[in-house]
Amino acid sequence: MPSLATMTLSRALVEELSAASGEPAWLRERRLAAWEAFVRLPLPSADDEEWRRTDISALDLDAFGVLPFSVQEGRAPASLLALLGDTDRAGGVRLVVNGAQASSRLAAELAQRGLIFTSLSDAVRSHPEIVRQYLGTVVRDDENKFRALHGALWSGGTFLYVPKGLEVDVQLVTGTWLDRDGAAFLPHTLVVAEERSRVTLVEVFASAQGAARALVNHAVELVPKAGAQIRYVNLQDWGRNLWEFGIVRMVLERDATVNSLMVAFGAGLVKTNVESRLVGQGSTSEMLGIAFGDGTQHFDFHTLQEHVAPNTTSDLLYKGVLKDKARSVFSGLIRADYGAQKTNAFQLNRNLILSEGARADSMPKLEIMANDLRCTHGASTSRLNEDQIFYLMSRALPRAVAVRMMVDGFLAEIFDRIPLEMVRRRLSETVERKMEHYV
Repeated sequence: MPSLATMTLSRALVEELSAASGEPAWLRERRLAAWEAFVRLPLPSADDEEWRRTDISALDLDAFGVLPFSVQEGRAPASLLALLGDTDRAGGVRLVVNGAQASSRLAAELAQRGLIFTSLSDAVRSHPEIVRQYLGTVVRDDENKFRALHGALWSGGTFLYVPKGLEVDVQLVTGTWLDRDGAAFLPHTLVVAEERSRVTLVEVFASAQGAARALVNHAVELVPKAGAQIRYVNLQDWGRNLWEFGIVRMVLERDATVNSLMVAFGAGLVKTNVESRLVGQGSTSEMLGIAFGDGTQHFDFHTLQEHVAPNTTSDLLYKGVLKDKARSVFSGLIRADYGAQKTNAFQLNRNLILSEGARADSMPKLEIMANDLRCTHGASTSRLNEDQIFYLMSRALPRAVAVRMMVDGFLAEIFDRIPLEMVRRRLSETVERKMEHYV
């Protein structure tokens, strides 16, 4: 029998993956149902409105081998450790290298108070009653071809459970490194925050900037119960020969709050959906996003702010910086369902073009079925203001420094809303790297 990482996509691979993980029958059956959906559903094409601006015709799913989850204790690559910086004050840290867990720790006090922070694969065995109750309740396996593939073959991932009333002031961190050529990596993140709890999860994904080809298909389910607060950060700096498809979706109960931040610096092509469903009165969703593309990178974000219950608030701000021949697509929808009175919804997408060959498409949208609410949306795409650059250069600043100051000022609106020093520092360092060689 070949290793899982060398088997082609098939029903046999799904069965082998489930058996190798020692999974219960309910999860195996669920994986097989997702596989049947994967076989049945077509690949998205330019005929689909959501995919009209993102070309995946060169993608060959059979060219990748699925990385199974395992535990191989050892030191993570220095590059990954450098990305994370000082994590001594984190409440828990998990490091994953090519699908294998290199190390994992959780503060004893948090563990004693009932917080669970482990891989989802381990949680299936150690906490089956919780995982079975929530897995797949936010993201369904049959939504499209990529969701179905993920449902059939997800491996590893992160499971974070916060008991009722527990407020965690320190952040939990996962660091993932991927540099295996031809690897398909399908992590699943499930965060359950019980009533009146509070937690922060930072997920950092990166790989070497070499020639290794890879496919990432990521799903994130955020489940804040009544009055709970989740802060979720997803920061990726993948290598350029990587395709990334993913979804981050949250369903907020009464008076729950989710602050999400999506940061896209790497990969050749990224197609991510970020969606919040506000089903409980008084719930609040803050959705922030940054994409910085250079070379021929392509970023495609589809966002949804769906207001189901009355008296809910959502606030979205996504910003893109593009140079060389990079391209971004933003399509954002605010939907206020029937009965979603007193909705407050805001959506803004802004893009800064640094080069003639770069391009940004922005499509903000509204669907309003209620009649007593406030919704605003907007988008802008602009180029560098040469008058402002001239003003800075007249103060003896080189052009490159002047442009960097303008980029910093453009992104400051988001940076200022991030309370996590580690994340702000990482963002600033990567922007500095992206601006190298810019004239």
